[in-house]
Amino acid sequence: MQIASLPYVDEHATVIAAGADDVWRTLGETLDRSFSRPGAAGYARLVGSAPCAASGPRPLAEGSTIPGFRVVAAVPGRELVLKGSHRFSSYALIFRLEQVGPGRSRLRAETRAAFPGLAGGLYRRLVIGTGGHLVGMRRLLSAIRRLSE
Repeated sequence: MQIASLPYVDEHATVIAAGADDVWRTLGETLDRSFSRPGAAGYARLVGSAPCAASGPRPLAEGSTIPGFRVVAAVPGRELVLKGSHRFSSYALIFRLEQVGPGRSRLRAETRAAFPGLAGGLYRRLVIGTGGHLVGMRRLLSAIRRLSE
């Protein structure tokens, strides 16, 4: 499924007191570390994610993988596009980075996902409806901000 055809879920943003290059480096490192932890990697295997292991070039670049995601586009300092799928969903995370002033950047994280069938609908309620996705995205952006500053 093409990313543009995936339904929009939400977008979260944070302003970071660091330049875009520093935030870019921290974004890749944080995603790699967060999604490769045993719990996250185990969850990716449990739901049948493709891919379910980290591979490819580091820092993250087109073709790299982390559990649950494949990097489909990487423009250093500007945009990182991750795509994945499992038994209950096809999804994408799109990170956009822009300089908003001297030593200040805005990082936006857009989520797109399709949840086909009854099982997909139940999974959407579990992940999106309970606020779990919201909490996870806020924690992720907060960690990137903290580590970048």
